[in-house]
Amino acid sequence: MKAMTRSQQSIGLGAMTFVGRSLPRLEDRPLVTGRGLFAADVNFAHQLHMRVVRSAHAHGRIVAIDASAARAAPGVVAVWTSADVTTVPPIDFRLTRIEGLDPYRQPILATDCVRYVGEPVAVVFATDAYLAEDAADLVNVEVEELPPLLAADAPPGVFGQNHSTEVALVRKGFGDVEGAFAAAHAIVALELAIGRHSGVPMETRGAIARQARGIIELHGAAKVVHWNRDALARMLGRPASSVHLHEGHVGGGFGVRGELYPEDVLVCLGALRLGRPVKWIEDRREHLLATNHSRQAHFRIRAAVDADGRLLAIDGEFFHDQGAYVRTHAATVPDLAAAMLPGPYRLAAYRMVGRIRLTNKTPCGTYRAPGRYESTFVRERLMDAIAAKLKTNPVEIRRRNLIANTDMPYALNFDTLGTELTYDSGDYAKLLDKALAAIGWLAMQEELRRRRAGGEAVGVGLAMFVEKSGLGPFDGVHVSIDDSGAVELVTGSASVGQGMETALAQICADALGVDYARVRVVHGQTDRIAFGMGAFASRVTVMTGEATRIAATKLRAKAITAAAALLQAAPEALDVIDGRVVSKGAAHGPSVSLGDVAKALAPASRLLGDANPGLSAEGWVEQTHMAYPYGVHIAVVRVDRDTGAVTVERYLVAYDIGKAVNPMLVEGQIAGGTAQGLGGALFEEFLYDPSGEPVSVTFADYLMPTAREVPRIETLITEDAPSPLNPLGLKGAGEGGANPVGAVIASAIDDALGKPSAVSRLPVSPARLREMLAHQPS
Repeated sequence: MKAMTRSQQSIGLGAMTFVGRSLPRLEDRPLVTGRGLFAADVNFAHQLHMRVVRSAHAHGRIVAIDASAARAAPGVVAVWTSADVTTVPPIDFRLTRIEGLDPYRQPILATDCVRYVGEPVAVVFATDAYLAEDAADLVNVEVEELPPLLAADAPPGVFGQNHSTEVALVRKGFGDVEGAFAAAHAIVALELAIGRHSGVPMETRGAIARQARGIIELHGAAKVVHWNRDALARMLGRPASSVHLHEGHVGGGFGVRGELYPEDVLVCLGALRLGRPVKWIEDRREHLLATNHSRQAHFRIRAAVDADGRLLAIDGEFFHDQGAYVRTHAATVPDLAAAMLPGPYRLAAYRMVGRIRLTNKTPCGTYRAPGRYESTFVRERLMDAIAAKLKTNPVEIRRRNLIANTDMPYALNFDTLGTELTYDSGDYAKLLDKALAAIGWLAMQEELRRRRAGGEAVGVGLAMFVEKSGLGPFDGVHVSIDDSGAVELVTGSASVGQGMETALAQICADALGVDYARVRVVHGQTDRIAFGMGAFASRVTVMTGEATRIAATKLRAKAITAAAALLQAAPEALDVIDGRVVSKGAAHGPSVSLGDVAKALAPASRLLGDANPGLSAEGWVEQTHMAYPYGVHIAVVRVDRDTGAVTVERYLVAYDIGKAVNPMLVEGQIAGGTAQGLGGALFEEFLYDPSGEPVSVTFADYLMPTAREVPRIETLITEDAPSPLNPLGLKGAGEGGANPVGAVIASAIDDALGKPSAVSRLPVSPARLREMLAHQPS
């Protein structure tokens, strides 16, 4: 079907619809023309450069820090240790606070002990970045080494003043677990592990602070600018109105960037105390040492099933390796792992206990699909094992256990992230059928059998999952139109590369009646909007999108009311099409541009005391439940029995998003997430030697997939289950690409080897795969 032209729209064939179309991204022009503004591009006159002195020991008591040589070095303005920042409290929690976690928060500089290699111990401020680095090398840190604790499933140790390194328990459950296992036809038990890895964005962290006119500004990536503003204000003892955060372009976020780290606080404190702007840019080794790690967990799990393979109960525990401190996410990752493990399957009983334990490693936080990457791997490994035990097709085992679409909404009777976990909508069986048809499942199985007969080790895996998105509790935007007709949308959300400017512009354009290219989205600026929740938990399209629709709808009504007086027409006889207020159904009737309406309305609205003067409106939305998209991944792999290498030959993602604002953006999110998931499944892992020394601090040791290892990602985007929680039916897309990748690759490798439950640990490196093959009967 041909798209309507502007002239066709103007003669009454209806306004152009932008939502649902794969339109070009609005945010890309400055990036592809070399005009992006990343953290390293931000500079101020007379700025100082900060360099962090980091611990070279995994665990030990600080005996002394001698900074005299560094202070005497050329260009050095100041050197600080913990003694210089005693008034600054540890960084607090942003999400999933559990009582008793406060003693485990990280100070901005190590005090009496160091607890991981890379922990900030001192900072140097100098007039040049290279001078700061040279001076940092002169700081002598004397440490009395202590034995490191490196395994979360080992007996707990002692943290600080007699606190246990088992910092908290997460419990989720319902039903009679013991009764279900007593009545089971069969019980399947597994022990599974996920290796430590994390997001590795192209752009490392960076922070630039300056004080101007009584305001402390912080420039750099910040996915939660308002929370960071308020936290910084509390830590620095200032009113929040005197702290402004400014987000520039972001070279990748993935959950690890934009949180509040010690370095962010230190540059602000430096700017305040030293009276000059302070800049800090992380190098790659620092990033691999000090930015949040994620994922590492060890699960012991069992399932009870009846004779048909239907799940009666799942029971288990896991050890979450938190690293040395509890950072801003608090218990978010293990809480989500325990809560989301049931996935799309019906259960009569469920019990999961997560043990959050500290180790002498880099602290952990969220990374794309936090908790779900781990729990989907565990759950889908369990489903494959059930199928093998009962000698049943793995697809059929899944189909028998799926929650029916007629059971929606489906409550799991516990909460996560402060919300009741209730699946809002879904037709899981329908998507499974569509995915199998799209991949050509039966023909593919026949082809794989033929290739195996020829000696190839090839296999296919399938995994299903439920995601979460649209976390509340609120969001708001301000939309205004100036006298040129340009639309400005100001939001407290953030851009982390997900295309939010384009998606919000499309929603705004449809609700308002303008071209989406006329909408300019302003984000990540705390001086432009008082409140905001930021960008995390796949929430922006759902929450900020609905706030945008509300604000734009109000603004459209306001424009029509004001134009009615100008056109001497009844408001109900008017419409807004392509930025003009026109008479409905009149191809050549009188009309007025939104810019002219704004010009006419400005003085009148001020006189009338309008809360939103001029042609402007605000939209706010509150939400107590999340929206739950879902998907199916299918992968075909080939195993080289000699080298242990795994080649992913084909990869399909079927994903139901409720309603896709921009299908191209959804496909991009899925492709990127899948590539990251493949990294965790096959390549990426932070490893440590017995002394706690990290051995994966360069790209020679921390391996990531390249274009050669990532196949073309086939995507099937469906809209069979719109969310009932918002009028557009929106659900999020940011994490569905990553969520089940470890599970589906493990399943495919099992199939290629002809050995059920062969994969019990991620990543499946060549060395681990060769070990599996060595233990496989010939």
